[in-house]
Amino acid sequence: MNLRIAHVVDRTEAEGPGVRTAIWTQGCSIRCPGCCNPELFGSRGGELYAVEALLARVVDAGTEGITLLGGEPLDQPESVTALARAARGKGLSVVVFSGYRYAEVERRAPDLLAAVDVLVDGPYDAAQPEDGPRARRWVGSRNQQLHFLGTRYGLADFQGPNTVELRLRPDGVMINGWPHR
Repeated sequence: MNLRIAHVVDRTEAEGPGVRTAIWTQGCSIRCPGCCNPELFGSRGGELYAVEALLARVVDAGTEGITLLGGEPLDQPESVTALARAARGKGLSVVVFSGYRYAEVERRAPDLLAAVDVLVDGPYDAAQPEDGPRARRWVGSRNQQLHFLGTRYGLADFQGPNTVELRLRPDGVMINGWPHR
Protein backbone atom coordinates (compact mmCIF):
# COMPACT_ATOMS: atom_id res chain seq x y z
CA MET A 1 0.00 0.00 0.00
CA ASN A 2 1.35 3.43 -0.97
CA LEU A 3 0.90 7.04 0.11
CA ARG A 4 1.48 10.07 -2.11
CA ILE A 5 3.70 12.28 0.04
CA ALA A 6 4.85 15.86 -0.59
CA HIS A 7 7.37 16.20 2.25
CA VAL A 8 8.71 14.36 5.27
CA VAL A 9 10.59 16.04 8.12
CA ASP A 10 12.22 13.34 10.22
CA ARG A 11 12.67 15.30 13.45
CA THR A 12 10.60 18.39 14.18
CA GLU A 13 9.21 20.18 17.21
CA ALA A 14 7.10 22.55 15.09
CA GLU A 15 4.34 20.15 14.03
CA GLY A 16 2.93 18.72 17.25
CA PRO A 17 3.92 17.74 20.78
CA GLY A 18 7.44 16.46 21.36
CA VAL A 19 9.90 15.50 18.66
CA ARG A 20 7.90 14.13 15.74
CA THR A 21 8.12 12.96 12.17
CA ALA A 22 5.88 15.25 10.11
CA ILE A 23 4.39 13.80 6.95
CA TRP A 24 2.67 16.10 4.45
CA THR A 25 0.35 14.24 2.11
CA GLN A 26 0.05 15.40 -1.49
CA GLY A 27 -3.40 16.33 -2.77
CA CYS A 28 -6.29 18.23 -1.22
CA SER A 29 -9.88 18.26 -2.37
CA ILE A 30 -10.92 20.84 0.27
CA ARG A 31 -8.61 23.69 -0.86
CA CYS A 32 -9.24 26.17 1.97
CA PRO A 33 -8.82 29.81 0.90
CA GLY A 34 -5.67 31.19 2.51
CA CYS A 35 -4.13 27.73 3.03
CA CYS A 36 -0.42 27.87 3.85
CA ASN A 37 0.26 24.88 1.54
CA PRO A 38 -1.57 25.53 -1.76
CA GLU A 39 1.24 23.77 -3.63
CA LEU A 40 -0.06 20.53 -2.10
CA PHE A 41 -3.58 20.85 -3.61
CA GLY A 42 -2.78 18.87 -6.77
CA SER A 43 -2.85 15.09 -6.44
CA ARG A 44 -0.11 14.49 -9.02
CA GLY A 45 2.88 15.96 -7.17
CA GLY A 46 4.98 14.44 -4.45
CA GLU A 47 6.34 10.91 -4.38
CA LEU A 48 4.83 7.52 -3.72
CA TYR A 49 6.04 5.88 -0.52
CA ALA A 50 5.25 2.36 0.58
CA VAL A 51 3.64 2.47 4.03
CA GLU A 52 6.22 -0.04 5.32
CA ALA A 53 9.14 2.06 4.06
CA LEU A 54 7.66 5.23 5.54
CA LEU A 55 7.16 3.51 8.90
CA ALA A 56 10.77 2.24 8.83
CA ARG A 57 11.93 5.82 8.22
CA VAL A 58 9.88 7.04 11.20
CA VAL A 59 11.27 4.33 13.47
CA ASP A 60 14.83 5.11 12.33
CA ALA A 61 14.28 8.80 13.13
CA GLY A 62 13.68 7.88 16.78
CA THR A 63 10.73 10.24 17.25
CA GLU A 64 7.81 9.85 19.63
CA GLY A 65 5.28 9.81 16.83
CA ILE A 66 3.97 11.06 13.53
CA THR A 67 1.97 14.09 12.50
CA LEU A 68 -0.07 13.67 9.33
CA LEU A 69 -1.01 16.87 7.57
CA GLY A 70 -1.15 18.15 4.07
CA GLY A 71 -2.66 18.57 1.60
CA GLU A 72 -5.46 16.51 3.06
CA PRO A 73 -4.57 13.17 4.68
CA LEU A 74 -8.15 11.92 4.39
CA ASP A 75 -7.99 12.09 0.61
CA GLN A 76 -5.91 8.88 0.97
CA PRO A 77 -7.97 7.19 3.71
CA GLU A 78 -6.89 3.55 3.38
CA SER A 79 -3.18 4.33 3.21
CA VAL A 80 -3.30 6.90 6.02
CA THR A 81 -5.19 4.41 8.19
CA ALA A 82 -2.61 1.71 7.46
CA LEU A 83 0.24 4.04 8.40
CA ALA A 84 -1.46 5.26 11.58
CA ARG A 85 -2.25 1.72 12.71
CA ALA A 86 1.31 0.55 11.97
CA ALA A 87 2.75 3.53 13.88
CA ARG A 88 0.56 2.82 16.90
CA GLY A 89 1.60 -0.82 16.69
CA LYS A 90 5.19 0.39 17.22
CA GLY A 91 4.15 2.45 20.26
CA LEU A 92 4.28 5.76 18.40
CA SER A 93 1.76 8.56 18.83
CA VAL A 94 -0.36 9.80 15.94
CA VAL A 95 -1.61 13.36 15.37
CA VAL A 96 -3.77 14.11 12.32
CA PHE A 97 -4.70 17.52 10.92
CA SER A 98 -7.73 17.33 8.61
CA GLY A 99 -9.92 19.94 6.98
CA TYR A 100 -12.82 17.52 7.36
CA ARG A 101 -14.97 17.53 10.50
CA TYR A 102 -14.90 14.57 12.89
CA ALA A 103 -18.05 12.93 11.46
CA GLU A 104 -16.65 13.10 7.93
CA VAL A 105 -13.30 11.68 9.08
CA GLU A 106 -15.21 8.84 10.72
CA ARG A 107 -17.17 8.24 7.49
CA ARG A 108 -14.15 8.41 5.17
CA ALA A 109 -11.82 6.31 7.34
CA PRO A 110 -13.86 4.38 9.92
CA ASP A 111 -10.85 2.56 11.40
CA LEU A 112 -8.50 5.56 11.53
CA LEU A 113 -9.70 7.22 14.73
CA ALA A 114 -8.89 4.13 16.82
CA ALA A 115 -5.22 4.70 15.88
CA VAL A 116 -5.15 8.48 16.46
CA ASP A 117 -4.15 10.27 19.66
CA VAL A 118 -5.19 13.75 18.53
CA LEU A 119 -7.36 14.84 15.63
CA VAL A 120 -7.41 18.52 14.70
CA ASP A 121 -10.47 18.86 12.48
CA GLY A 122 -12.17 21.49 10.39
CA PRO A 123 -11.23 23.64 7.42
CA TYR A 124 -8.74 26.45 7.85
CA ASP A 125 -10.54 29.81 8.04
CA ALA A 126 -8.23 32.76 7.39
CA ALA A 127 -10.87 35.12 8.86
CA GLN A 128 -10.60 33.36 12.26
CA PRO A 129 -6.88 33.11 13.04
CA GLU A 130 -5.94 31.20 16.16
CA ASP A 131 -4.24 33.96 18.13
CA GLY A 132 -4.34 35.75 21.45
CA PRO A 133 -3.26 34.76 24.94
CA ARG A 134 -5.23 31.47 24.95
CA ALA A 135 -4.32 30.38 21.45
CA ARG A 136 -3.79 26.69 20.85
CA ARG A 137 -0.38 25.80 19.50
CA TRP A 138 -0.22 24.37 15.96
CA VAL A 139 -3.92 25.12 15.28
CA GLY A 140 -4.51 27.46 12.34
CA SER A 141 -7.96 28.92 13.02
CA ARG A 142 -10.44 29.19 15.89
CA ASN A 143 -13.09 27.11 14.11
CA GLN A 144 -10.87 24.03 14.21
CA GLN A 145 -11.37 21.59 17.06
CA LEU A 146 -8.98 19.42 19.02
CA HIS A 147 -10.19 15.87 19.69
CA PHE A 148 -8.08 14.01 22.26
CA LEU A 149 -8.80 10.37 21.44
CA GLY A 150 -6.45 8.82 23.95
CA THR A 151 -4.71 9.70 27.19
CA ARG A 152 -1.27 10.49 25.79
CA TYR A 153 -1.92 14.21 25.20
CA GLY A 154 -4.19 16.91 26.57
CA LEU A 155 -4.91 20.60 26.05
CA ALA A 156 -1.79 21.60 28.03
CA ASP A 157 0.32 19.95 25.30
CA PHE A 158 -1.20 22.34 22.75
CA GLN A 159 -0.46 25.55 24.62
CA GLY A 160 2.60 27.75 24.28
CA PRO A 161 4.26 29.68 21.49
CA ASN A 162 4.41 28.38 17.96
CA THR A 163 7.78 27.80 16.38
CA VAL A 164 9.17 27.85 12.87
CA GLU A 165 12.02 25.69 11.65
CA LEU A 166 14.26 26.42 8.68
CA ARG A 167 15.95 23.49 6.99
CA LEU A 168 18.65 23.77 4.37
CA ARG A 169 18.18 21.16 1.68
CA PRO A 170 19.93 20.53 -1.63
CA ASP A 171 16.90 21.94 -3.48
CA GLY A 172 16.53 25.05 -1.27
CA VAL A 173 15.17 26.06 2.09
CA MET A 174 12.20 24.33 3.71
CA ILE A 175 10.20 26.24 6.29
CA ASN A 176 7.89 24.32 8.58
CA GLY A 177 5.81 25.30 11.58
CA TRP A 178 3.07 27.83 12.10
CA PRO A 179 4.48 31.36 12.39
CA HIS A 180 1.11 33.15 12.60
CA ARG A 181 1.45 34.62 16.08
